[in-house]
Amino acid sequence: MLCRLSSAGRSGAKLIAPLGCLASRQKHTLPDLPYDYGALEPHINAEIMQLHHSKHHATYVNNLNVAEEKYKEALAKGDVTAQVSLQPALKFNGGGHINHTIFWTNLSPNGGGEPKGELMEAIKRDFGSFANFKEKLTAVSVGVQGSGWGWLGYNKEQGRLQIAACANQDPLQGTTGLIPLLGIDVWEHAYYLQYKNVRPDYLKAIWNVINWENVSSRYATCKK
Repeated sequence: MLCRLSSAGRSGAKLIAPLGCLASRQKHTLPDLPYDYGALEPHINAEIMQLHHSKHHATYVNNLNVAEEKYKEALAKGDVTAQVSLQPALKFNGGGHINHTIFWTNLSPNGGGEPKGELMEAIKRDFGSFANFKEKLTAVSVGVQGSGWGWLGYNKEQGRLQIAACANQDPLQGTTGLIPLLGIDVWEHAYYLQYKNVRPDYLKAIWNVINWENVSSRYATCKK
């Protein structure tokens, strides 16, 4: 399985447009960060943010555009074999673009602390307490084998929050059906230059820059 759901319990970034609409699509572009590269220091340093955004995320965007162009050509030719062979590249690079676009807005130099209002009430309802939620999401994120993401998502059918872990760049909604609210990138490129191989230290630090206003806004939007 590419994604694992735990038993616990932005305007949202959309999944890639239906592939049949590729002929008329605009190319994907790298979104600007809503803060400077050094704004999240000392918790995430400027060098990591610069490389993560301008190199890693940019590569996913570029490769997604290339894969979609090839897919458009395969559609025009009716080449089903080529269409199938391009699915992994579309999933990996499309997921990388989706996940990082959410991730940047989930962080803020004015972040940290605890959420308020409806989101906090939902966290208490579905996890018992904020401390319990934080412990569970941290544990799931630490436990990702290799590269991947820890997520807080919303299960629209059940009307509750859930924690999930996704491998590599698998997009949460496209692979689990959960609507992404908060994503924590646990690829080594997200922390290695500062925290080396000690992922738990990075996860302890990142709670200081979580943008709860953004997460709360996502929660309010997906409930409509």
